[in-house]
Order: sequence, then structure tokens, then C-alpha cells
Amino acid sequence: MTTLVTGSRGKVGAALIQLLHDRGTPVRAASAAPEKLELPAGVESVKLDLGDPGTFPAALASATSVFLYAEASHIDAFLQQAEAAGVEHIVLLSSSSVLDPDAADNPIAAGHLAVEQALDASPLASTALQPGAFAGNALQWAWALKSGSPISLPYPGSYGDPLHERDIAEAALAVLDNPGLRGTSYQLTGPESLTFTEQIAILETATGLPFPVAQVTPEAWKKSMADYMPAPFADALLSYWASADGTPRRLTPHVETLTGHPARTFTEWAKENADAFRS
Repeated sequence: MTTLVTGSRGKVGAALIQLLHDRGTPVRAASAAPEKLELPAGVESVKLDLGDPGTFPAALASATSVFLYAEASHIDAFLQQAEAAGVEHIVLLSSSSVLDPDAADNPIAAGHLAVEQALDASPLASTALQPGAFAGNALQWAWALKSGSPISLPYPGSYGDPLHERDIAEAALAVLDNPGLRGTSYQLTGPESLTFTEQIAILETATGLPFPVAQVTPEAWKKSMADYMPAPFADALLSYWASADGTPRRLTPHVETLTGHPARTFTEWAKENADAFRS
């Protein structure tokens, strides 16, 4: 009854591995670079590159469940191999962006949507977790802070619903544990709808540091990000932020439904990660 966890170097995957290990559930940590993993004692690691079908058979051997990151390039081959290996259930880390009307044309949402559709067409049982903004997205601001530059925000009044990565991992654990929760999708949000300005104020309190902010035009922000992300992704983010500018996000109770406790606040995340923003 082994659970294969893909993307094990990520915050969610690493937290889920620890949760499974603590419960005594056999878990196999998969990564394209398994030699870089830091795992609990006794946890098996395996090379798995979701862009390389040649790595699928060994990773999936004897696995009965999978926690899957959304990578669409070879999803059909992955699902075929998972079925052949005897996998019974897949929990997908998807995105709430798949719920948008233009998801198929959105470069951020399209890959997640394609994987959800492939799972829906597969005979394998599957459950999709659809989180909104990760609380950890705030770590991008640490780069500017440590370099002495202001944080550039094209839409400082844009709302998000920052979600603690451990809550996502605990939601995945609940779905893996309880067959009665499977076979559907859960849109996951944090407990608060917060603007970027409000998130930065919370980080200032947690760190004791000032976070200088510069409001910039969308065009200027896109230009500043040209070396870090493709233009279509930048456009998609700008469109998303513009749609939420001055409009609080709709919150869901699904973290508490699945985990049995309220979703962790952004303030909790900020206190836990304050050192990441300090020089």
C-alpha cells in the first residue's frame, strides 16, 4: 500500500511525505533530482521526471496511490503506466484557475485543466485539489527586500486567498486516507481574502522590517519580469490580478471539511517564515 509522492522537493510534497511517514504509511518520494531530496529516515526515493515517460515504470512499481503534480506533456502515458502498475487512486494538485471560463486558453490554467480532463477520462479513481494562491508566493518579495529594492506591484489592491502549503498537504492526506472523500474536486482557499498591501503589512509585523512598495504600471512590471517568465504567463498573471483588484476572493470551507481544523492564516505563515525575508 505504497503512496508515490511526485514533486517531492516542493513544499506541499515534502509536507505530505512527512505526514505519511509519521503515520507509518509506506511512502516513496519521487523527484527529477532525487539526490537533492532531504527525507525522513527510511523513506525511499526514486527518480521520476514527469516529462520523461522512461522514468514512469520504476517510480510507479507497486504503488497503490499517487499524489500528482500537474504536468500535461505525457499525462496519458503516465496514467496508462499507473493503471498497469495497479494504482487505485490519484490525488492531483491542480489549481483553482481551471474554474475560470477561459481556462483552456490561459497558459497558467491550461496544463492543469488538461491533466484534470485526462484523469476524468481514465478508469483510475482520482480527486483534484484546486488551491488558489499559495502563501509561499510571498517569498518572491524577499528577493527585492534583500537587494534593497522596493517591491513592484502593478495592482496593490488585488485580493488573494493565501493558503498555507501544509493545509494542502493535510487535505491530500485526508483524501488519501478516506475513500469517502474521493472522486470529486475541492477548491481550497485560505481563511482570509487579503490584498497585496494587507499581506505586506502582515509580513512587516512578523519580520519587524519595512517592506518598501512601488506601484508600477502593468507594462513596467511585465518588462521587469521578462528574464524570469514567458510573456504569456506574465499577461495571465496581470489579467488575474486586474480581475481581483478591489474584489475580495470567494472563500471555501473545504480545508476545514477535509482536515478537521480551520485553514491556517497568512499571519501564521508569516511568523513561521519570517527569517526567509531577513538578510
